[in-house]
Amino acid sequence: MTMSITQQIITVAMVVLGTMLTRFLPFMIFPSGKPTPKYIQFLGRVLPSAVIGLLVIYCFKDVSLLSGSHGIPELIGAAAVALLHFWKKNMLLSIAGGTVVYMAMVQLVF
Repeated sequence: MTMSITQQIITVAMVVLGTMLTRFLPFMIFPSGKPTPKYIQFLGRVLPSAVIGLLVIYCFKDVSLLSGSHGIPELIGAAAVALLHFWKKNMLLSIAGGTVVYMAMVQLVF
């Protein structure tokens, strides 16, 4: 089933509106002349660590220690991410490097 030209225009307009709203709304709610509320500062401090914790839990949720490769490739990949990040302090390099190490383990070793 294909969309009509009107439906396509409406879809694109909604995507543009949603994108603009998420970009401009913070600047309208928190103008530069006023201090940032304490709860927003708190969220800015704690959310990055919380998100990383959730990602780690999500990555290990289906690992079975009793069967298959016993979670060894996942642990090696996570260790690669941690070591690369402590060494270079570059998030993109850490994630990409850990992914490459994990995929090499799964495809070539295990």
